[in-house]
Amino acid sequence: MVGRRLSILGAAGIAPFLVAVMPPGIANAHGYVASPPSRQAQCAQSTVSCGDIKYEPQSVEGPKGLRNCSANIGRFAELDDDSKPWKAQSVGGTVDFTWTFTALHRTLNWEYYIGGTRVGVVEGNNEPPPRSVTHTVNLGNFTGRQKLLAIWNIGDTANAFYSCVDLQIGGDGGTPTTTTPPTTTKPTTAPPTTTAPTTSKPTTAPPATTEPPVTTPPTTTHSHGSTPPQTTTEQPSGSEWKVGARYNTGDIVTYQGKRYKCRQSHTVYDPGWTPTAAPALWQAA
Repeated sequence: MVGRRLSILGAAGIAPFLVAVMPPGIANAHGYVASPPSRQAQCAQSTVSCGDIKYEPQSVEGPKGLRNCSANIGRFAELDDDSKPWKAQSVGGTVDFTWTFTALHRTLNWEYYIGGTRVGVVEGNNEPPPRSVTHTVNLGNFTGRQKLLAIWNIGDTANAFYSCVDLQIGGDGGTPTTTTPPTTTKPTTAPPTTTAPTTSKPTTAPPATTEPPVTTPPTTTHSHGSTPPQTTTEQPSGSEWKVGARYNTGDIVTYQGKRYKCRQSHTVYDPGWTPTAAPALWQAA
């Protein structure tokens, strides 16, 4: 499936400039920010200990116009908990945000907020997106640790999908600074006023290049009534890869005469998740 990449200058200027080839879709559902890792992506990757959202990071769906991370869904409320050890990605003043979609709704637009300030918007032209799309957003004068809210506004329903991304803008310190609207001038960083060493360190986020598989346990019912298959089997290490099997991290399979090692635990619901087509799940052994 072919992805798109768009550039946003402030809140308006938009221009396509990169096309990338993405692996096949993972499962049925909706969409979320996979890179830099959003809070639900960190849950899916087990970077942070979470509840139900771990199994369906793509399902944070609520009415348009909300300004929180959980879309007011009670079982996803931990996404609003700023005290959890969310990892902040160190970034500059311009950031590439990559969405992963597992159901391709017609799109009104995508919006990006820091606090009450909208720092970016991309029009969707009421068309369905590809399986993955990247937007380049200028964060203006925001610096320090910030929580960015990314919103995918659907064109053919009253709902939107929400993802919060923790950022360390400028890479120094871990305390949020006073937010100001984006301008065209570069922020000026004042030199330290004390010789005492700082105790805060940049927070290093996990690699943002691997998109987590969207897996749903048998007891979880997806939005819109879809339920994953219930009959899955554990496979002995070294057996032939097959649809319907449950694989754990480190398992070895053979496929088309070659051996592959499982990178992330998952159940094969889709025949397209072959070891050669899903590098996020498998690596050559």
